[in-house]
Amino acid sequence: MDISSGVGVLDKAATVLSALEAGPATLAQLVGATGLARPTAHRLAVALEHHRLVARDMQGRFILGPRLGELSAAAGEDRLLAAAGPVLGALRDHTHESAQLFRRQGEVRICVAAAERPMGLRDSIPVGATLSMLAGSAAQILLAWEEPDRLHRGLRGAKFTATTLSAVRRRGWAQSVGEREPGVASVSAPVRGPSGRVVAAVSISGPIERLSRQPGRLHAATVVAGANKLTEVLRRSHAGAGR
Repeated sequence: MDISSGVGVLDKAATVLSALEAGPATLAQLVGATGLARPTAHRLAVALEHHRLVARDMQGRFILGPRLGELSAAAGEDRLLAAAGPVLGALRDHTHESAQLFRRQGEVRICVAAAERPMGLRDSIPVGATLSMLAGSAAQILLAWEEPDRLHRGLRGAKFTATTLSAVRRRGWAQSVGEREPGVASVSAPVRGPSGRVVAAVSISGPIERLSRQPGRLHAATVVAGANKLTEVLRRSHAGAGR
Protein backbone atom coordinates (compact mmCIF):
# COMPACT_ATOMS: atom_id res chain seq x y z
CA MET A 1 0.00 0.00 0.00
CA ASP A 2 1.31 3.44 -0.92
CA ILE A 3 1.55 5.49 2.29
CA SER A 4 2.86 8.58 0.53
CA SER A 5 0.71 11.68 0.80
CA GLY A 6 2.66 13.51 -1.89
CA VAL A 7 4.06 15.96 0.68
CA GLY A 8 7.53 14.59 1.21
CA VAL A 9 8.53 16.39 4.40
CA LEU A 10 5.29 15.40 6.15
CA ASP A 11 5.67 11.81 5.07
CA LYS A 12 9.20 11.73 6.47
CA ALA A 13 8.09 13.36 9.74
CA ALA A 14 5.31 10.78 10.05
CA THR A 15 7.89 8.05 9.49
CA VAL A 16 9.97 9.41 12.39
CA LEU A 17 6.92 9.49 14.70
CA SER A 18 5.93 5.98 13.67
CA ALA A 19 9.43 4.73 14.42
CA LEU A 20 9.31 6.28 17.90
CA GLU A 21 6.01 4.52 18.60
CA ALA A 22 8.11 1.42 19.25
CA GLY A 23 10.01 3.21 22.03
CA PRO A 24 13.06 5.44 22.61
CA ALA A 25 15.61 5.59 19.80
CA THR A 26 19.09 7.01 19.32
CA LEU A 27 19.77 8.88 16.10
CA ALA A 28 21.46 5.79 14.67
CA GLN A 29 18.43 3.65 15.57
CA LEU A 30 16.12 6.24 14.04
CA VAL A 31 18.12 6.18 10.82
CA GLY A 32 17.93 2.38 10.75
CA ALA A 33 14.19 2.29 11.45
CA THR A 34 13.18 4.98 8.96
CA GLY A 35 15.70 4.51 6.16
CA LEU A 36 16.25 8.27 6.14
CA ALA A 37 19.67 9.80 5.66
CA ARG A 38 21.30 10.67 8.98
CA PRO A 39 21.21 14.48 8.45
CA THR A 40 17.55 14.28 7.38
CA ALA A 41 16.54 12.14 10.35
CA HIS A 42 18.35 14.47 12.73
CA ARG A 43 16.86 17.61 11.19
CA LEU A 44 13.32 16.24 11.34
CA ALA A 45 13.66 14.90 14.88
CA VAL A 46 14.98 18.24 16.14
CA ALA A 47 12.21 20.14 14.30
CA LEU A 48 9.58 17.84 15.81
CA GLU A 49 11.19 18.38 19.20
CA HIS A 50 10.77 22.13 18.75
CA HIS A 51 7.03 21.55 18.35
CA ARG A 52 6.99 19.16 21.36
CA LEU A 53 5.92 16.25 19.14
CA VAL A 54 9.25 14.63 20.00
CA ALA A 55 11.23 14.87 23.26
CA ARG A 56 14.40 13.35 24.77
CA ASP A 57 14.69 10.89 27.62
CA MET A 58 17.37 10.93 30.35
CA GLN A 59 19.81 9.17 28.02
CA GLY A 60 19.27 11.74 25.27
CA ARG A 61 17.31 9.30 23.09
CA PHE A 62 14.38 10.54 21.02
CA ILE A 63 10.90 9.71 22.36
CA LEU A 64 7.36 10.75 21.52
CA GLY A 65 6.66 14.22 22.95
CA PRO A 66 4.00 15.62 25.28
CA ARG A 67 2.13 17.46 22.55
CA LEU A 68 0.78 14.16 21.23
CA GLY A 69 -0.86 13.44 24.57
CA GLU A 70 -2.37 16.93 24.63
CA LEU A 71 -3.81 16.45 21.15
CA SER A 72 -5.20 13.07 22.20
CA ALA A 73 -6.86 14.68 25.22
CA ALA A 74 -8.37 17.36 22.98
CA ALA A 75 -9.77 14.63 20.71
CA GLY A 76 -11.26 13.02 23.80
CA GLU A 77 -12.93 16.29 24.74
CA ASP A 78 -14.52 16.39 21.29
CA ARG A 79 -15.98 13.01 22.19
CA LEU A 80 -17.21 14.67 25.38
CA LEU A 81 -19.24 17.15 23.34
CA ALA A 82 -20.65 14.34 21.20
CA ALA A 83 -21.76 12.48 24.33
CA ALA A 84 -23.02 15.57 26.15
CA GLY A 85 -26.26 15.93 24.18
CA PRO A 86 -27.91 12.68 25.32
CA VAL A 87 -26.66 13.06 28.90
CA LEU A 88 -27.90 16.64 29.21
CA GLY A 89 -31.20 15.68 27.60
CA ALA A 90 -31.70 12.88 30.12
CA LEU A 91 -30.78 15.26 32.95
CA ARG A 92 -33.32 17.82 31.73
CA ASP A 93 -36.02 15.18 31.41
CA HIS A 94 -35.34 13.79 34.89
CA THR A 95 -35.12 17.11 36.73
CA HIS A 96 -37.47 19.14 34.46
CA GLU A 97 -34.85 21.92 34.48
CA SER A 98 -32.42 23.28 31.88
CA ALA A 99 -29.07 21.45 31.75
CA GLN A 100 -25.68 22.76 30.62
CA LEU A 101 -22.05 21.76 30.16
CA PHE A 102 -19.43 24.40 30.95
CA ARG A 103 -15.69 24.59 30.26
CA ARG A 104 -13.31 27.11 31.72
CA GLN A 105 -11.47 29.38 29.30
CA GLY A 106 -9.11 31.73 31.10
CA GLU A 107 -11.08 33.92 33.50
CA VAL A 108 -14.53 32.97 32.16
CA ARG A 109 -16.58 29.83 31.64
CA ILE A 110 -18.32 28.98 28.40
CA CYS A 111 -21.49 26.97 27.86
CA VAL A 112 -20.42 24.37 25.29
CA ALA A 113 -23.61 22.26 25.31
CA ALA A 114 -27.15 22.69 26.64
CA ALA A 115 -30.57 21.06 26.85
CA GLU A 116 -33.32 23.59 27.44
CA ARG A 117 -36.55 23.05 29.33
CA PRO A 118 -39.18 23.10 26.56
CA MET A 119 -41.76 25.31 28.28
CA GLY A 120 -42.55 27.35 31.36
CA LEU A 121 -40.21 29.49 33.44
CA ARG A 122 -36.63 28.50 32.70
CA ASP A 123 -33.06 29.70 33.03
CA SER A 124 -31.95 29.87 29.41
CA ILE A 125 -28.17 29.72 28.81
CA PRO A 126 -27.45 29.33 25.09
CA VAL A 127 -24.47 27.42 23.73
CA GLY A 128 -21.57 29.84 23.41
CA ALA A 129 -22.68 32.02 26.34
CA THR A 130 -19.77 33.39 28.38
CA LEU A 131 -20.33 33.58 32.13
CA SER A 132 -18.27 34.77 35.07
CA MET A 133 -15.95 32.53 37.07
CA LEU A 134 -16.85 34.61 40.15
CA ALA A 135 -20.37 33.26 40.75
CA GLY A 136 -22.52 30.18 40.22
CA SER A 137 -22.21 26.50 41.04
CA ALA A 138 -20.40 25.66 37.76
CA ALA A 139 -17.76 28.30 38.54
CA GLN A 140 -17.31 26.70 41.97
CA ILE A 141 -16.76 23.29 40.36
CA LEU A 142 -14.28 24.60 37.77
CA LEU A 143 -12.25 26.34 40.49
CA ALA A 144 -12.52 23.98 43.48
CA TRP A 145 -9.86 21.46 42.38
CA GLU A 146 -7.35 23.96 40.96
CA GLU A 147 -3.82 24.29 42.30
CA PRO A 148 -3.75 26.40 45.52
CA ASP A 149 -2.24 29.51 43.91
CA ARG A 150 -4.73 29.54 41.06
CA LEU A 151 -7.58 28.77 43.42
CA HIS A 152 -6.77 31.71 45.69
CA ARG A 153 -6.43 34.04 42.70
CA GLY A 154 -9.82 32.85 41.49
CA LEU A 155 -11.42 33.73 44.82
CA ARG A 156 -10.60 37.44 44.44
CA GLY A 157 -13.93 39.16 43.97
CA ALA A 158 -15.86 35.88 44.00
CA LYS A 159 -19.28 35.55 45.64
CA PHE A 160 -18.22 32.24 47.19
CA THR A 161 -15.41 31.55 49.66
CA ALA A 162 -12.58 29.09 50.24
CA THR A 163 -14.83 27.40 52.81
CA THR A 164 -17.49 26.96 50.12
CA LEU A 165 -14.97 25.30 47.79
CA SER A 166 -13.71 23.04 50.58
CA ALA A 167 -17.28 21.78 51.02
CA VAL A 168 -17.57 21.30 47.23
CA ARG A 169 -14.45 19.11 47.18
CA ARG A 170 -15.67 17.09 50.16
CA ARG A 171 -19.13 16.24 48.79
CA GLY A 172 -18.29 16.29 45.05
CA TRP A 173 -20.94 18.78 43.90
CA ALA A 174 -21.83 22.47 44.20
CA GLN A 175 -25.00 24.51 44.54
CA SER A 176 -25.81 28.20 44.27
CA VAL A 177 -28.92 30.20 45.12
CA GLY A 178 -29.24 33.68 43.66
CA GLU A 179 -25.45 33.85 43.33
CA ARG A 180 -25.07 34.40 39.60
CA GLU A 181 -28.49 35.93 39.00
CA PRO A 182 -31.30 36.87 41.41
CA GLY A 183 -34.03 34.25 41.57
CA VAL A 184 -31.94 31.51 39.93
CA ALA A 185 -30.59 28.37 41.61
CA SER A 186 -28.26 25.72 40.21
CA VAL A 187 -26.50 22.45 40.97
CA SER A 188 -23.23 21.37 39.30
CA ALA A 189 -20.81 18.42 39.33
CA PRO A 190 -17.34 17.83 37.83
CA VAL A 191 -16.42 16.01 34.64
CA ARG A 192 -12.88 14.64 34.89
CA GLY A 193 -10.38 13.80 32.19
CA PRO A 194 -8.35 10.56 32.19
CA SER A 195 -5.72 12.15 34.45
CA GLY A 196 -8.37 13.01 37.05
CA ARG A 197 -8.25 16.74 36.30
CA VAL A 198 -11.60 18.55 36.20
CA VAL A 199 -12.18 19.53 32.56
CA ALA A 200 -15.86 20.58 32.62
CA ALA A 201 -18.88 21.09 34.82
CA VAL A 202 -22.37 19.66 34.29
CA SER A 203 -25.16 21.87 35.64
CA ILE A 204 -28.88 22.23 35.96
CA SER A 205 -30.43 25.62 36.64
CA GLY A 206 -33.86 27.10 37.16
CA PRO A 207 -35.95 29.37 39.37
CA ILE A 208 -35.54 29.14 43.12
CA GLU A 209 -39.32 28.61 43.37
CA ARG A 210 -38.87 25.16 41.83
CA LEU A 211 -35.34 24.26 42.91
CA SER A 212 -35.72 25.62 46.50
CA ARG A 213 -32.98 27.14 48.59
CA GLN A 214 -31.32 23.73 48.92
CA PRO A 215 -31.27 22.56 45.29
CA GLY A 216 -28.55 20.00 46.01
CA ARG A 217 -30.93 18.03 48.22
CA LEU A 218 -33.27 17.65 45.27
CA HIS A 219 -30.90 17.05 42.38
CA ALA A 220 -27.24 16.58 43.40
CA ALA A 221 -27.29 12.79 43.00
CA THR A 222 -28.78 13.06 39.49
CA VAL A 223 -26.33 15.75 38.37
CA VAL A 224 -23.36 13.81 39.76
CA ALA A 225 -24.53 10.69 37.92
CA GLY A 226 -24.72 12.65 34.65
CA ALA A 227 -21.24 14.10 35.15
CA ASN A 228 -19.88 10.65 35.95
CA LYS A 229 -21.25 9.33 32.65
CA LEU A 230 -19.26 11.95 30.76
CA THR A 231 -16.16 11.23 32.83
CA GLU A 232 -16.51 7.59 31.79
CA VAL A 233 -16.75 8.64 28.12
CA LEU A 234 -13.37 10.37 28.43
CA ARG A 235 -11.87 7.44 30.30
CA ARG A 236 -12.99 4.94 27.65
CA SER A 237 -11.85 7.12 24.75
CA HIS A 238 -8.41 7.50 26.35
CA ALA A 239 -8.17 3.76 27.01
CA GLY A 240 -9.20 3.02 23.43
CA ALA A 241 -6.60 5.43 22.06
CA GLY A 242 -3.93 3.67 24.09
CA ARG A 243 -4.60 0.25 22.59
